[in-house]
Amino acid sequence: MTPEIQAFEEAVASITAAGQPFELNTVEVNGVEYKNFASMPANLGEYFKVMLGHAGKDFAVYLDERYTFAEGYQHGVEFAAALADRFGIGKGDRVAILSRNNPQWMMSFMGMLSIGAVAVPMNGWWTTEELDYGFEDSGARLVVADRQRIERLLPIIDKFDLKVIAIDDCSGLDVEVTYFKDLLADYAGAELPQVEVATDDYATIMYTSGSTGHPKGALSSHRGILAALYSWMCLGIATKVAGTQEQRDAELPPSALVTVPLFHCTGSHSAFLLSLVVGRKMVIMHKWDAQEALRLIEEEKVTWFNGVPTMSAELQAAAEITDRDVSSLTEIMAGGAARPPEQVKKITGTFKKSAPGIGYGLTETNALGTVNAGAFYIARPSSAGRAVPAVTELKVIDETGAELPAGERGELCIKSPVNVLGYWNKPEATAEAFIDGWFHTGDVAYLDEEGFLYIVDRIKEIIIRGGENISCLEVEAAIYNHPAVFEAAVFGLPDERLGEIVGAAVVLKEGESLKAAELGEFLREHLASFKLPAHVFFRDEQLPRIASGKIFKRQLKADYAEQLGLA
Repeated sequence: MTPEIQAFEEAVASITAAGQPFELNTVEVNGVEYKNFASMPANLGEYFKVMLGHAGKDFAVYLDERYTFAEGYQHGVEFAAALADRFGIGKGDRVAILSRNNPQWMMSFMGMLSIGAVAVPMNGWWTTEELDYGFEDSGARLVVADRQRIERLLPIIDKFDLKVIAIDDCSGLDVEVTYFKDLLADYAGAELPQVEVATDDYATIMYTSGSTGHPKGALSSHRGILAALYSWMCLGIATKVAGTQEQRDAELPPSALVTVPLFHCTGSHSAFLLSLVVGRKMVIMHKWDAQEALRLIEEEKVTWFNGVPTMSAELQAAAEITDRDVSSLTEIMAGGAARPPEQVKKITGTFKKSAPGIGYGLTETNALGTVNAGAFYIARPSSAGRAVPAVTELKVIDETGAELPAGERGELCIKSPVNVLGYWNKPEATAEAFIDGWFHTGDVAYLDEEGFLYIVDRIKEIIIRGGENISCLEVEAAIYNHPAVFEAAVFGLPDERLGEIVGAAVVLKEGESLKAAELGEFLREHLASFKLPAHVFFRDEQLPRIASGKIFKRQLKADYAEQLGLA
């Protein structure tokens, strides 16, 4: 163990000892014992009150809107009152959020959780067909949405008898809406309805694409999210105590550039919810644009950035030739996919005062898992880092479930109170993925002697494109719906910017003809745009098989990557 890691471990031990801020105890959840932070609040509604400690500071900046922490908290309370009084929302009721990032998304989320409702953030890229599944599965009958998404909801509003709270102007649309701003005006100054919410009550359903076709709703308790937040806080304090990372300029108040969609737990948890306790201003981008990001960093003195690796690569390239002052930026985090080691060098070369970092986590772990940052990351740029302290355990297992020693590859499993309770309405999938408190990630990985994690492959049939999970089976099912298709296989292809892109090999029925553009137009009706194949390869012969008769996707991926010069 290096002196730096030794110092960090000692720091964790000191701040998690009895009587210290991150004191540990144990709790039992569904028959499994976990390590637990003893000082966590009872629920997220209690956690939101930390905002009042930063009352006069900027909470959120978006386009021409600006709110203080006191205003953000009060608007969340007012929305909670409106949900309970106007819409009859109570404990356990599911309420959907379907919108691009904005302060109203955050206020809605806080209001829902404060009264025990279950927030259901839905993917803003979903088509009407995908949204139909989301509302059918979740049972949500009230939705907070922006106009662009409301337009996609129009064909299914009557089917589900949806009530719609609109964030922006919906004039001209044939739909009855209640405006968010009108609710805040009607309930101005309201007090928070008193609802008893337990730590293990349901908090969120966040949808994740996996290997089984339709997205699965990952159901988290309040404990799961709070444990993730306290773990990140513990990491930050331990790093400061150990002195293993250069500290940022204390003169600058913390400020985050929010680029990751809030419907992903990386956005909602590490960017949004973690900002509340440290009083970090959130500068919300309307949409990603590297030049606009540089402008906002300079004007708002942004100190913290997190995005998929493509974003930090584009930010670095733009910063290299800009005249803007981006010296406030001291943390450049990434997640959703691995950064190429060369990109790590470029970031440290361009942003002299910044510490680059990367995190590994999943929707099923409330975005928490490992973090690799600062000098540790520069020394090991291909590692996802070590487990975030102090309640999360990692192990790598073989096909029999036996734990493997350091250096040996197998499936990564994670045990932590941050893990979700399971998949909504899917007991079989839950039983398969969550065993004795361990979540089986489907990622092939190994741990080195010092506990650093290296992700090397995936067991599950998913493609990760720019941080978005795509189910191969879901895309294949959509392709098979085309009447001209006889056989299809979907696989990931390497891409320098996005990490992976979608490839498809297709065999047509005898006598049929079809062009890639025509297939793309057909699929656009059924799949969100990020799921559409970037490359379609038509073949005259049957797709290659392995001994079991399954399609040999690994061979297809290798062959077509080589053909495109991507191997």
